[in-house]
Amino acid sequence: MIVNSEQYDGSQLFAGLAQYTGLATDQFNFIMSQLVALGLATLYRTVLHPSRTSTAVRHAFGLVFGMLIGYFCFGFQAIHLAGLPAVCYVVIITQNAHVMHGMVLIVALIYLSCLHLHRQVYDYGSYGLDISGPLMVITQKVTSLAFSLHDGLTKKEEEMTNNQKYHAVYKTPSAIEYFSYTLMFPSLMAGPVIFFNDYIDFIEGKNYSKVQGSSKSAPVIVHEPSPVKIICQKVSLALVCAIVFVKFLPIFPIRKVKEENFLINTSVSYKFWYLTVSTTLVRFKYYFAWTIADAICNNCGIGFSGYAENGSARWDKISNVDIFRFEFATSLKESIEAWNKGTNTWLRMLVYDRTKKYATILTYALSAIWHGFYPGYYLTFFSGAMFTFTSRVVRRHVRNHFTESRETKFLYDLITFAVTHFVLAYITFPFVLLEFWPSIALYNQMFWCLHIACIFGYIFVPKVIPPSPPKNNSSSRGIAFALKQAGPYSTSVAHND
Repeated sequence: MIVNSEQYDGSQLFAGLAQYTGLATDQFNFIMSQLVALGLATLYRTVLHPSRTSTAVRHAFGLVFGMLIGYFCFGFQAIHLAGLPAVCYVVIITQNAHVMHGMVLIVALIYLSCLHLHRQVYDYGSYGLDISGPLMVITQKVTSLAFSLHDGLTKKEEEMTNNQKYHAVYKTPSAIEYFSYTLMFPSLMAGPVIFFNDYIDFIEGKNYSKVQGSSKSAPVIVHEPSPVKIICQKVSLALVCAIVFVKFLPIFPIRKVKEENFLINTSVSYKFWYLTVSTTLVRFKYYFAWTIADAICNNCGIGFSGYAENGSARWDKISNVDIFRFEFATSLKESIEAWNKGTNTWLRMLVYDRTKKYATILTYALSAIWHGFYPGYYLTFFSGAMFTFTSRVVRRHVRNHFTESRETKFLYDLITFAVTHFVLAYITFPFVLLEFWPSIALYNQMFWCLHIACIFGYIFVPKVIPPSPPKNNSSSRGIAFALKQAGPYSTSVAHND
């Protein structure tokens, strides 16, 4: 979508070149910033290697270029990139650790919400580059750090879950540590969210040794695998995603669903088909941005998770998305785990693992507020909660009846794959459309069919199909009615069956 240059506060240095390429200035600036970040990442990994450079220099390098990239892309609006973490840092260093984490969450969400509302009032429905995107990632960073500090400073080890033990922070970070963490250039523009302990391990050069293991009795020889291969793969994949998005989405624009001809003169089956194609193509925009961001982090040396069975290095510890796993998912759980994986961990860390009652509802609520206030978001979130509860019931009563043989298992996976993606399209198109009444109009023309099926499944499946005991040979991955939280744009947590 072309953005009016008068409304865009970022640099106009390449406006002429952007016009020549057919891209909006903000889109061109985003691509330029990510290409520059990809080059800077090489310096981070080589010239500024932890064995050659002090931690202070590495902190400063990430912080300075993060601020410069922010200013290049957003102009004076970039003050908010420092403003939100600055306000939260004051809360962290001044408030009691027992309440500090909750206060940071409230302050960060209020700050972020004000910017969401400002954009919604003055630039309604725009898909242009906006400061709220990076601020959503920064919000994840400052709040996760606050909760990790709360755990480290107020809880005993036996009171923490394994996940909380891993992320627990036992000392308030210095200003340079804090601001370099929140504003580091590799993950500033499009994530992925990096948690504080992982960031410190990266800065100090411990990220490889922790993955490969250590021994107190013998020195550890740390092998640092080259990320060049995975970088080339991800950049190439990002290019393919960009081509798919640019070439094919204009053929299937989501705004077409608002047209009277589409609403009145197309069948329900065609509507399902169109929504599935259109929402799938929209995802390729996110795949492009997120895959490039993953490549930048990998080029820094962030994200190494060990070696596969064939000896190849794995770079998926810190990542935005697993495209192929999501697109071929056959279950709610698998979809959630594959999409916006850092947000999934963040929601689990802050809400799901800490709440005894209404964990799913509260998780959706936090995700909703974090995203903003377009009414289409809340239609998706409301539907998402419904399908989450129903998916648990259906899975518990149906799944094991299809695991007796390889043939029935294949049939089950095929059905769940198809239904999963139809449901995703059905409940996530309001998130893309943003508008309330056009979304309601389309649901009316589709007779609210899957909502009714969802309610029917929740009420009647337990009465008709008794639950069966799990089979030892069960390896099914999925459940028919699957939801990816907020569709292709955010993530909830994987539910416990």
